[in-house]
Amino acid sequence: MYAPDEISTPAHLTERTHLKPAINAWKIYLDDQGKSPYTIKAFIADLNLLDTFLPPETTLGEINLKDLQDFTNWLENERGIPCSPKSLSRRITSVKSFFRWLQNGGVLLTDPADKLVQRSVTSPLPEVMSYAEVERALSAAQALREADQPDARPYTLLKLVLETAIKKGECTRIGLSHLSVEDPANAYVFVRYTNPRYRYKERKIPLSPEWVEALNEYAGQYEPEEHLFPWTARRLEYILEDITEAAGAEKRISFDMCRWTSALLDLVDGVEPNKIRQKLGVSKIQFREVHRKLRKLALQQGFDLGQEDQEEEDEI
Repeated sequence: MYAPDEISTPAHLTERTHLKPAINAWKIYLDDQGKSPYTIKAFIADLNLLDTFLPPETTLGEINLKDLQDFTNWLENERGIPCSPKSLSRRITSVKSFFRWLQNGGVLLTDPADKLVQRSVTSPLPEVMSYAEVERALSAAQALREADQPDARPYTLLKLVLETAIKKGECTRIGLSHLSVEDPANAYVFVRYTNPRYRYKERKIPLSPEWVEALNEYAGQYEPEEHLFPWTARRLEYILEDITEAAGAEKRISFDMCRWTSALLDLVDGVEPNKIRQKLGVSKIQFREVHRKLRKLALQQGFDLGQEDQEEEDEI
């Protein structure tokens, strides 16, 4: 919820204002608050759907709870276009956030969306690799590294993502200047963001001497000049798919799978949850859900994390 001192609504908005100008004003507000362009685009699209649903010339003060309930029913059952539970949940969030902003800003005396029932969505657990599957994948990549025509690239990529849990986009942006590998025992990668909005995601992640050794082989073979991996994200995905095939794995190895596997193995190995959070580059709020999923994954694979980890979770 927005705190009252964070609310800023244009003075020209009143209960008699039509929905479209208010949506445009909210877009400006969200942008000023530094929200993600993707979040803004989704929220505004959701509110534009509401504008399409309501009768023309409807004013803000005329919109009531029944209108919003009818809108959600239309989205779910009458629009004629499939609306997944996840999309419906986000659209309800958009509506509730918009009208909360209007009330907190003094445009509306009451919030018509306050009692609109949110539809919670439980996302499935991510797919991860077991210890044995990780070993098979690394062994397959190592075999490519030692083949008659040796290729250290698959091993270097897979080992990096499993050690650092970086995202695909972060991987493609790694520059050679972001690596500190002169001392293999204290090597690290600096995950950087050019957009100031995402500076909180920047972090230094340790690298193993084994990875540095593979890096040197890879660099000798491919001679990268600026970026560590000077290929498209799709090309890197193909490399992981090649490892999947070489390992005879049933699960398709992906960046997301490696990221979750890396975090899970850290948790099982007793790494403090807050250090895992910092490694992943997520906020404390985001990590609460991530940590719950990691615990479920660990229990699913038969690991007993004990009471100590639960106490740490309560402190996050």
